[in-house]
Amino acid sequence: MSQTAILRIASYNIQKCVGLDLRRQPQRILQVIESLQADIVVLQEADKRLPPRPAALPHFMLDEAGWQIVDLGGAGSLGWHGNAVIWRGDAIRVRQTGHHELPGLEPRGAVRVEFDTPIGPLRVMGMHLGLLPASRRQQITHLRRCDANLEDLPTVWAGDFNEWSRQPVLDHLAPDMHFLPPFPSFPAAQPLGALDRIALGAGLEAVLHGVHSVRPAHIASDHLPIWADLRLVA
Repeated sequence: MSQTAILRIASYNIQKCVGLDLRRQPQRILQVIESLQADIVVLQEADKRLPPRPAALPHFMLDEAGWQIVDLGGAGSLGWHGNAVIWRGDAIRVRQTGHHELPGLEPRGAVRVEFDTPIGPLRVMGMHLGLLPASRRQQITHLRRCDANLEDLPTVWAGDFNEWSRQPVLDHLAPDMHFLPPFPSFPAAQPLGALDRIALGAGLEAVLHGVHSVRPAHIASDHLPIWADLRLVA
C-alpha cells in the first residue's frame, strides 16, 4: 500500500439506462461511466423495475469494457434492490459482500462491499434512500447501526440520498461520517438538487471531488454522476 496512492470512486443513478429523451440506451450510460475514469463505481437504479429485475445495463457490455461486477446475489440482476457496484483494475480485490434491507414505506436497500485496494482495505456502502424525510432518517440510523457491528475499516458511503435540503441534515444524522461538500446533480439537464452524495469515515480524505457533466451525461440519465479521489490518512 502506497501512502500517496489515490483511488477514484464514483456514484451514478443510471435510471435504468433511460435518458431524458426517454430512450433506453445502455451504451450511452457506459460511455458516461468510462469517461469518469473511476476505479470503483456505485450504481443506483441499475436493474429494471419488475421481477425478475433483469439488469438494465447488460453484463456483457460491462465485461467487454473490462469492468468487474460485484456479485450481490441478485439472479440476472446487476446488483440488489437496484444497487450495484463495479470495479476495474488488477490491484483491486473483493474481500466480502453483503446487503441490508432498509426501513421505510418504500422497499429500499443498501449494499456493502469490502475491497483490498491500492490505498488499503476499504468498505463501500452503496445506497438509494427513500423519498420521505422520515424514511431517510430511519435509514441513516439503521446504516449507522450496521456499520457499528462490522469490522473497523475505512468506510465510504455513496449513492442517491434523495435529500433536497441545503442544510446539513445528513451530517447531523451521521456525525461519524464526513459528507463531502455537495454539488447539484439533479436534474441532469439543469442541476438544482445535490441528491447524490459521498461520505467518508475515519481514515479517509478526498483530495478532489466533483460532479461529472461531460456530454452525454446531461441526457443519459436524470442524474449526473459524482466522484471523489480518495487517499488514506493517519
